[in-house]
Amino acid sequence: MRARSTPCSPPTFRKCVLDGSPDVGLLFPDYERLERNYYRRTAIFPMMHMIVIRRGLVRDRPGLAGDVYRAFLRAKDAAADRYRRGRRLFQVQTMVPWMSALVDRDHEDLPEDWWPYGIAANRGALDAYLRYHYEQGLSTRQCKIEDVFVPELLD
Repeated sequence: MRARSTPCSPPTFRKCVLDGSPDVGLLFPDYERLERNYYRRTAIFPMMHMIVIRRGLVRDRPGLAGDVYRAFLRAKDAAADRYRRGRRLFQVQTMVPWMSALVDRDHEDLPEDWWPYGIAANRGALDAYLRYHYEQGLSTRQCKIEDVFVPELLD
């Protein structure tokens, strides 16, 4: 008798999907169309990641949250710049057919900075996330942005 495979953990989810695991699949197989439609209706492009720092570290090291934010911003800007330079070379670093056409479609729907950092640039998405979090019973009260971000990052 063959043992049933275990579900994949979140860091390896994508690998499980790509490897064709029978235990893992996409909730919405037509996710691109649905995500583009959602963005067109709401102007919200779902965030991919969140950086969390323990309160004690932020308390003990003033400026840490800003330093971490700026480091991630520099890394994102470097990656975006490499992407833009590569596009001028017809996406040769990806070797994906029609990649330039995909990027052109993305530019039709999305602003230049596809993944903007910062509270101001993401206020609509953050407010929606906090509202959904409360409406779905994941929090006992509806939090405000000021409740979940350190004051250093609020401006």
